[in-house]
Amino acid sequence: MNKSANLSISTLLIGAVVTVAVVVAAVAVWAIRPHGELGSGLPGTFGYSVEEFTDVPAEWLRWREGSSIPVDLAQPRAVAVGANDAVYVAGDRAVVSFHPDGELLDRIQLDAEPRRLAITGEDHARPGLMYVVFDRHVEVYRSDGTRDASWPALEQRAALTGIALGGDDVFLADAGRRVVLRCDLDGNVVGEIGRRDEQRGIFGFVIPSPYFDVALGADGLLRVVNPGRHRIEYYTQDGYFEQPLVWGRPGVAIEGFCGCCNPASIALLPDGRTVTSEKGIPRVKVYTEQGDLHSVVAGPADLAPDAAALVETRTDYRLRPPMVAVDSRARVLVLDPALGAVRVFEEME
Repeated sequence: MNKSANLSISTLLIGAVVTVAVVVAAVAVWAIRPHGELGSGLPGTFGYSVEEFTDVPAEWLRWREGSSIPVDLAQPRAVAVGANDAVYVAGDRAVVSFHPDGELLDRIQLDAEPRRLAITGEDHARPGLMYVVFDRHVEVYRSDGTRDASWPALEQRAALTGIALGGDDVFLADAGRRVVLRCDLDGNVVGEIGRRDEQRGIFGFVIPSPYFDVALGADGLLRVVNPGRHRIEYYTQDGYFEQPLVWGRPGVAIEGFCGCCNPASIALLPDGRTVTSEKGIPRVKVYTEQGDLHSVVAGPADLAPDAAALVETRTDYRLRPPMVAVDSRARVLVLDPALGAVRVFEEME
């Protein structure tokens, strides 16, 4: 056999070895057993650094920070806006509320750790109520802090991570069972949205970590994060999948969503634009109704205190992503867990 033939065979053998190694490594990563923080259906150990992809081009930075509200909570988890733009923050078995200027208004003690919350507006069937989301159930509170109702607990696999309020319905994002639940105002589940149904073109939500959010637009359509697919999906309140309206794509570039699963949190501006927050590369962005990147509210330089925050992991839940809300003046409220504050951003003209 000549030297050329020997070289070709050697090259093929090396290529085969490299291919096998890559496949084995991939299998090893995907074979990790789940042990998520919430619910038995969430995946487990995972981590990587994205420090080298953190620069934000200056032309995208079109928001300025106007004020900041310190939050005296060790583990702030959720932010919402109520009547007269009062700011509500949940965490540490409590909900604290603030005047828009930062003055403390109230503190409601809870029996368990809250995950999310939402407050009904003046045009709601039951205005001024606060819906507090726990792992597997919801509690409803009046404006004076008294508990109005405690909904029945969902099954063991449930892991509630998002809430959106409709006129006569409450929509709950259940990361454990990978569906959005439609509930009536008494907490009865009256429908499921997004469960895999290939005949209807619904391929299901991919949720590797306990971040799965939902928002209801003025057009009556639900925006649901499909984090493992790095996109926002649109559904009617009856569960019809509006596939042509889907937008979002994976990628480390500023226009995309990187990591195992993003975005982590969403909110809607009055003009229909979507505010998103991400983990791994902590950043808050604004997208047009068509899904094009409009601007960046805050980037890693604003949200990552050190390189440790630029690591996406399913095991260290101290490194929580920023959470977002929007007030009536179209300001973006960013709950920054690293800073322990709600940061208020205003769009520059």
